[in-house]
Amino acid sequence: MYRIAILGCGTMGEAILGGLRAVVGAPEVVHVTSRREGRAQFLAKRHGIEASTDNVAACEAADVILLAVKPQAAGKVLAAPGVAEASAGKLLISICAGVTTERLTGWVPQSAVLRAMPNTPSLIREGMTVLSPGEGVTDEHLEVATSIFAAVGRVRVLEEKHLDAVTGLSGSGPAFACVILEALADGGVRMGLPRDVAIELAAQTFQGAARMVLETGRHPAALKDEVTTPAGCTIAGLLTMEDGRIRSILARTIEEAARVAGGLG
Repeated sequence: MYRIAILGCGTMGEAILGGLRAVVGAPEVVHVTSRREGRAQFLAKRHGIEASTDNVAACEAADVILLAVKPQAAGKVLAAPGVAEASAGKLLISICAGVTTERLTGWVPQSAVLRAMPNTPSLIREGMTVLSPGEGVTDEHLEVATSIFAAVGRVRVLEEKHLDAVTGLSGSGPAFACVILEALADGGVRMGLPRDVAIELAAQTFQGAARMVLETGRHPAALKDEVTTPAGCTIAGLLTMEDGRIRSILARTIEEAARVAGGLG
């Protein structure tokens, strides 16, 4: 049984902590940290877990270290006195967007380094995580990392060169999806639906359409065509979307998010 420390237990760190504690047989989180003492005390009380501002102590207590700080803080945390030594011989998993395995290894040269990009639906165990192993990561390490993120959703393994695109698509994607969902609900309100009903209809429609793609394995275009009858309301709505260049706008949205992700580290 692997013991995990989460350095910088914010929203995503807490989501992973919750997911792991809900799954029988999952690796155990033994220590979490925060840069603020008040936040550490809150985490300790809420989860009944060892929590502090001491990253060295957390690393010493664990076999696997999950780095969940902001990308700009990664170097400050890992280069702090004692952290590299406390992490030596252990697996370091970083969820810091834009911080490469090469840079991470420079700070903790005796650790096996692996990058992960989860997203916020991990909060409800519907996340999507992509793993990218660096040098020194063994099959066993990859299996452990997969078991951690499988507790909060789906997991894929890709080469590191794809991680900026992953960050733009699935990392930032929930925010983009919420904007579209809100816009659809606004349309329902415009046509007379109560706001709460419009949001529920839009959210369930999004969820249902997404699950159809995942569970049938069919292309979204094929599922779309099944709803699009000749001279019907769906084709009328689709053409309105195309008038607004929605495909280009959304694709460019991912492109821009991925470009910015590459510079975060």
